[in-house]
Amino acid sequence: MSSLSESCDAEPSNVHRLVIVEGIMGSGKSTAMRFIAKHLQEAGLPAVPIHERTDPHPVRATDELEHWFEPWRDATPEDLADRALARWAAFVEYTLSNAEIPVLDGQLFHGDLTHLLLMEADTALIFGYIRKLATVVTPLNPLVLYLWQEDVEEAIRRVCVERGPEWIDYQVNWKLAAPYCVSKGYVGLDGLISLYRDYRQLTDGLFQELPLAKLAIENSGRDWPAYERRILHELGLPTG
Repeated sequence: MSSLSESCDAEPSNVHRLVIVEGIMGSGKSTAMRFIAKHLQEAGLPAVPIHERTDPHPVRATDELEHWFEPWRDATPEDLADRALARWAAFVEYTLSNAEIPVLDGQLFHGDLTHLLLMEADTALIFGYIRKLATVVTPLNPLVLYLWQEDVEEAIRRVCVERGPEWIDYQVNWKLAAPYCVSKGYVGLDGLISLYRDYRQLTDGLFQELPLAKLAIENSGRDWPAYERRILHELGLPTG
């Protein structure tokens, strides 16, 4: 990840009509989403923060399934990817028809793509899905903020300490019951860490390939004032 280009302005002359904040759990996605929406609003722009727990969610395709928590019971990876692309297309059409600037907590990677991994989707299918999705959202000139940590194990263990044993059990019992984790033999907290190492390797590659405006921030140091200045600069907002 150290070789990743940290910033790429695809269309610097245009306003970003969509901002997506990505990263593994505990990266600070929700905090960054709220920060971005607040500062866009203060600049007179009609930003709308959309938390990952928003229900109904405008782009999350698993919401359509009976077993949304276990989509492998209701859908194939191909079906879920197609459903997701259709929802994103409708979302883009709606957004283009009004003045709102959605600020999304995940959903490019963290969301349906996580489930594609858990469903044992082929890597080619996942990369193809993201390429198609990038094409779908291009009319909004989105900015993708990618929060990452050099040491995945340390990051996962830190968020587990912060959120407590009940949350750990919830994550382990849900995600490690998925076909991907079962086939890998992932169990317990160590299994959860292994899953997120795999996930990060996947999303690092996907992020590098994105033909969109993007900013990667390694935030293990938790120097949020410095990160916030970089985010504001990327958005063309005052940093003082």
